[in-house]
Order: sequence, then C-alpha cells, then structure tokens
Amino acid sequence: MKDYSVYLSPFSWRYGSERMRQLWSETHKRELWRRLWLSLARVQSNYGLVSPEQLAELESNAGKVDIERSHEIEAEIRHDLMAEIKAFAEQCPNAGGIIHLGATSMDIEDNADALRIRESLGLIREGLKRLLLSLAEKIEAYADFPVMAFTHLQPAEPSSFGYRCSVWAQDLLAAYEDILSIEKRLRGKGFKGAVGSSASYGELLGLDKLPEFEKALEKELGIEFFPVSTQTSPRLQEYQVLAALAGLAAALHKMAFDFRILQSPPIGELAEPFASKQVGSSAMPFKRNPIDAEKIDSLARLLAAYPQVAWGNTALSLLERTLDDSANRRSSLPESFLVADELIRTAQKIIDGFNLDQEAASRTFRRYAPFACTERVMMAMAKAGADRQETHERLRQHALAAWEILRGTDENPLRQRIAGDTFFTRLLSAEKIDQLMQSEGYLGDAPRRAAKFSHLLKEKLAQ
Repeated sequence: MKDYSVYLSPFSWRYGSERMRQLWSETHKRELWRRLWLSLARVQSNYGLVSPEQLAELESNAGKVDIERSHEIEAEIRHDLMAEIKAFAEQCPNAGGIIHLGATSMDIEDNADALRIRESLGLIREGLKRLLLSLAEKIEAYADFPVMAFTHLQPAEPSSFGYRCSVWAQDLLAAYEDILSIEKRLRGKGFKGAVGSSASYGELLGLDKLPEFEKALEKELGIEFFPVSTQTSPRLQEYQVLAALAGLAAALHKMAFDFRILQSPPIGELAEPFASKQVGSSAMPFKRNPIDAEKIDSLARLLAAYPQVAWGNTALSLLERTLDDSANRRSSLPESFLVADELIRTAQKIIDGFNLDQEAASRTFRRYAPFACTERVMMAMAKAGADRQETHERLRQHALAAWEILRGTDENPLRQRIAGDTFFTRLLSAEKIDQLMQSEGYLGDAPRRAAKFSHLLKEKLAQ
C-alpha cells in the first residue's frame, strides 16, 4: 500500500512496467545478494570451508528476505550489506558464521548489479523487438503511400509514409543491436576481495586455487567475470550500458518529435491514440494534445543526462575505489532502465494505435508536391537543349508566384503555369509536361527501399 502523504518517486508507480520495478526492488536486490552468498558457500564447500549441513541451512533460508529486520540492524550499524548479512545469519544459526567468507561488499553488490542489469537489458531488448516488429508491419502497409517529405520543416520532395517509418525503425534497430551487443559482453566483478588482489581468498584456498575458484563461480552464476578489477567492477561498463539506453532514447525522441509535428492541425496527418473520455486541456475542451509523444520526449531528455553521471563515476573513481558513486547509482541505474522501459511501452502504444489521416496527407501532398516536380522539368528541358540556368530561373519565378497563390487556396497552380509558358512548350509537349508534373510518380525508390528494409529488419530480429 503506497503512502501518498510522503514523496514517492514517479518511477515507483507511474512510469515503467511492474516487472522492471521488481527487478530493481529492494527485495530482488537482497535476493540476489543471498544468491551470491549461497553460490560462494557452495563453491567454498568444494574446498572444505563449508559443511554440507551449513550449505543446506543457507539454501533453506536464502529466500526468506526480511527487509524490516535488516533495516533495524542497519539503523544501528549504518551498512546495508552488513545488515543483510546479519539478518541472514540470524536465520541460519549454524551457517551464519561462514556467510560472506573472504568477500568484500562489492564482491556481492557489483556482481548482483551486473546480474540485474543483464536481466533488465533482456527486458528492454524484448520490448524493443516487439516495437520493431510492429513498425515493420507499418512499413509494409504504407510502403507505397505517398506523403510530402519535409526538410528544414519546409515541404521538400515526395516520399512514402512507409519510408518515413523505415527511418525511425533503422535508428531503433541500431539501438537494438547496441543493447544486444552490450548484453552479450556484460561481465561481473568476480570474487577478488577488497582491492582486486584476491588476497583473502588466497589465504583461504591457496593462491594456486584462485583461477579454478573463480571459474567455478562463473559457472555457478552464469556470468563471465572481468579478468581485472579493483574493489569494484570497472565503472566504464555502466557508462556503456547507460549510453546504449540513451541511444535508444534519442531514436525514440526523434520519432516522437516527428509525430508531434505531424499531429499539429496545420498538417494533421497523424494522430496518436486518444481515448473517448480523454481530456486534452483543463481550460480548452477542444484540445487533443499529443501527450504520449510529449512524454517520450520528456523522459528521453532525462535519460540522455544519466550517461554523464555514469561518465563521472568512471572517470572519478580514484585509485582502487572511492565511494562517491554509491549514492547516485542507487537512482541513476534503476531510473535509466525504468525510463527506457516506459519509452518503449509508450512508443508501442503509439505505433499500434496511431491513425494516418490519408485525406489530410493527400491534401498536403497535392498542395506542395508539384514544386518538387520542377526538378524533373528542368532535367527534361536540359535534355531537350534548353539552357539549364535560364530554365531554373523561369521555374523559380513560377514557383514563387504559385506560393503566393497557395496562401489563399488549396490548389497548386504550378502545373498550369508551366504548361501555359511557351518557354517550356516550345521544347516539351503539353502531354510531356503533364507527365513530368505527376508528383505521385516522383517517389524515387522509396517504396522499394522501405519494403526491402522491412524484410531486412525481420531477418535481423529472427537471428
């Protein structure tokens, strides 16, 4: 039951999935700590340091996390991991004395963080995969649908809506591949003691046993360890993780920003899902604000800032370690994943439910696409022997005049102006000019390229 009379982080209830919140919960963190202590004891039992009876006792109590008791202890000793050790030890009267044998705090904490970062990356990757497959469907559905493309937020040349979706999907595929790559190469600190020298474990096992000892723990935990570490894992890994998530945020920010522009009534080609009882504004009952696309851009901006924090944790970890990364990692790591999770969930909602107003898109196309056809006319005139520069100037004059007329009408008069100018008709027939001004045929290979990219996208996601 949440206590709404005190501050609650919006990530504890508003943003992110329940599953991602569970992965970054206090309970799951302590479950991982206990799993690591149990794994350590299991491997140490092979060297006679832990008895079968002690191991059995640890196994039977490892899942009995008692956060309230641990917090009581922490209030006295001011060390959260030691408090959990003591709470665990109280549940294991015979085995409590061997918990954490030879370890330092970061042998447990950093390995636990690596495990839940890997779990979280998997969750992000699967969500992003679903989003990409949904985008692939949209690419195929709209590969041939003509829309006006914009550069500098000005009408430019025709393209297809499927091709526009391909642009978004290509960035997201790059983010997917980055996340997959870092997930595969993610490593844990290993069990190397207070400064990475493994001196404590060497005392317990003998120096000659250390390589096989860590190999056994790698197998036990299912994660490869860094060959070299200090008291902590190299913080560069966390910077790379957050940078990959920020790359995903950048791709989704661009897509959402495009949606916001195309949803504005003067263009009005797209509309994100809007519930029947949804309120757009407290003051203006007519508003249909693009709140989902705006939420993506807002949260993406926040996620973009977290790699800078992780950069500082990497660059400013002096000598074998300092503690000035500890407090910020408690929020920067979980919040980065919760933001990324919410970004994907919101983008999925938009892609699954958006409406493409084909009439509005066609109206924009009819108004502005004829300007792009002037390039075709100029090339045809040059082939027919006309002066390219003179043709360019004539077309520019007609285009500027057409722009002025468009201020008061939806119909672009450019085709008629060119067809009525003897400068052009002396070299090109009216039929040829009409053919050149058919902007629907001036999509280049955007439809083919979009369909091809959708096929490539599905192939990569199937690997």
